Amino acid sequence: MVERAAEVRVHDFGEVDLGLGPDEAVAEAARCLQCKKPACIGGCPVGIDIPGFLAAIAEGRFVDARARILEANLLPAVCGRVCPQESQCEGACILGKKECAINIGALERFAADVGEGEESAPTEPAPPSGKRVAVVGSGPAGLTAAAELARRGHGVTLYESLHEPGGVLVYGIPEFRLPKAIVRAEIGRVLALGVELRTNMLVGASVPVKELLDFDAVFVATGAGLPSFMGIPGEETNGVYSANEFLTRVNLMRADRFPATGTPVKRGSRVVVTGGGNVAMDAARVALRLGARVTLVYRRREEDFPARRDEVRHAKEEGVEFVTCAAPVRIHGEPAVTGVECVAMAMCDLDESGRPEPREVEGSTFVIDADTVIQAIGTSPNPLLVRLLPGAATGRKGNLVVDEDGRTSLPRVYAGGDIATGAATVILAMGAGKRAAAAIDADLRGAGRL
Repeated sequence: MVERAAEVRVHDFGEVDLGLGPDEAVAEAARCLQCKKPACIGGCPVGIDIPGFLAAIAEGRFVDARARILEANLLPAVCGRVCPQESQCEGACILGKKECAINIGALERFAADVGEGEESAPTEPAPPSGKRVAVVGSGPAGLTAAAELARRGHGVTLYESLHEPGGVLVYGIPEFRLPKAIVRAEIGRVLALGVELRTNMLVGASVPVKELLDFDAVFVATGAGLPSFMGIPGEETNGVYSANEFLTRVNLMRADRFPATGTPVKRGSRVVVTGGGNVAMDAARVALRLGARVTLVYRRREEDFPARRDEVRHAKEEGVEFVTCAAPVRIHGEPAVTGVECVAMAMCDLDESGRPEPREVEGSTFVIDADTVIQAIGTSPNPLLVRLLPGAATGRKGNLVVDEDGRTSLPRVYAGGDIATGAATVILAMGAGKRAAAAIDADLRGAGRL
């Protein structure tokens, strides 16, 4: 896809990728071999008929292509922008073994965008079942489960603790990667199925757990919003933030419109971001757009970054300085941050994930000047709601333990997405929501164990 020049885009929050044009989309889709046993479908967590929508694009039937996607996925414009297709559907594309895999993500985005506003998919739900399901959390897993349950005729009430639905789609991903207008439009499609949305509703406070358990089933999809910290000296210093807090201020509270007062990062700030995943790249690139000088510190090599390759490339193009094979050990300053003390790391034997295990190099200490530190080293499920579910089995990281269909150890209570897996991708959460909805439907209709 065509991209805006780095020296231009770094000064605003407009999208970086400009998408495919119709001729480009047709040409790219025409490369599909229409395999008899398409591996790409197996690589898609929500089971989109990828050859089907590619064939429609190749024939110029763009609205039909969008309709085919919507049969399996009601958030195509979101997924076309943020899914890691390179490790899923595109990674399974047979063309990738000899040449370039088909750019399925860009084509999904094209179909979603070009057909927006068209009634291109059956949205009439099944006849009412008389059953009521509560969905807690309106992120990717919750939205998907709510849509699938409503399609099956169940009454769905969707609870969201914040004032706007969308979960990580609205508070965690920057505007330049996922415009909020697109998220709102796709949420509108879910609500049009008859889903009742109740915002500013915190379970355990404004919504008693007993009220939830009065529903015929409950699906918990509250994500993994509890930030992790490194546990190094100085983290209590003024000027140290989690990436969650920083991105929420900018995304949901629109601090990008008021950088002088609404966010800790101001023009001229010296920001150190710790971590190497997509959230770290997002935080670094947002801080750049607010006028800061940004250094990203990661304890492994650049090729070991968990972040998507395109996000790493975009960050480098925009001016983020990478300091790799280094780990922060202390934050300097009192009462406010003045610097981050780091040590060099040597790459040693492979760890359980197959990556080189970093080991500290003695006598390699150095300090990076900074007035703000943003930690983006992972998140875990918030324990508050989990503790309100008496008797629910939990994992060592505080996640709800579920079976492959999202059933928890409690009768009629299901869960999916990051609350069950820990922090993962949008599309994996959507896949979990879809599987759980199918299980809930089967159980409510007597085919399961309810």
